[in-house]
Amino acid sequence: MPTVRNIPLRHELKFLITPAEMGVLRSIVSPLLQHDPNGGPTNEYLIRSLYFDTINDDALNEKIAGVGNRKKYRIRIYNFSDHVIKLECKSKYGDLISKQSVSIPRDLADQLIAGDPEGLQRMRHPLLHDMFREMRTRLLKPAVIVDYIREAYIMEAEEVRITFDKQIRTGLYSTDLFNPSIPTYPVFDDSLEVLEVKYDEFLPSYLQSTLSCVTAVRSAVSKYTWCRRYENKEF
Repeated sequence: MPTVRNIPLRHELKFLITPAEMGVLRSIVSPLLQHDPNGGPTNEYLIRSLYFDTINDDALNEKIAGVGNRKKYRIRIYNFSDHVIKLECKSKYGDLISKQSVSIPRDLADQLIAGDPEGLQRMRHPLLHDMFREMRTRLLKPAVIVDYIREAYIMEAEEVRITFDKQIRTGLYSTDLFNPSIPTYPVFDDSLEVLEVKYDEFLPSYLQSTLSCVTAVRSAVSKYTWCRRYENKEF
């Protein structure tokens, strides 16, 4: 597996699909792959992320411009709970991606949401040091909340993960990550969902055949970018 700074890199394919296409794919994938254990009996869970960007919106502008190597920082929670809080950095290197992730306590998350990075200085994890540097030198700050329902299927032996991300909504200008009652708005005018296929070295041939039934063209869709579309940005 290729690495950058000893961080594993993965392939990630994204497609915008219709609910009908999702239904067909689900019927094929479900018997072949395991359900994500985090999904419970419905195999679904809500993901809420608060993305950070610089004062000049570098992450957004680099995505729009198609810059090959770029990164985004976010705080992520599940089902509106603060039981598990992840600080993550997702990096892209050409056609490959990597993700660094570390659990943080609620009080540190609240400090970062308020724009205060001082609590990061007491931590030893390199990702937290990177976040501190970005907040100090590049004025990294909360930018937008992204909500969606994830339905995930996994194949541990082949390191394959297929997800359907549904009901994608933006929190617009709110940064109140732990408040389930903030107003959110759908990002797509049509009923579209996001299919993501992630794998390490190769995608098994039978899964390649399965995906061939998707008529949608592979997309560079970014939930972060779509959730900022109401800000009069030039996309």
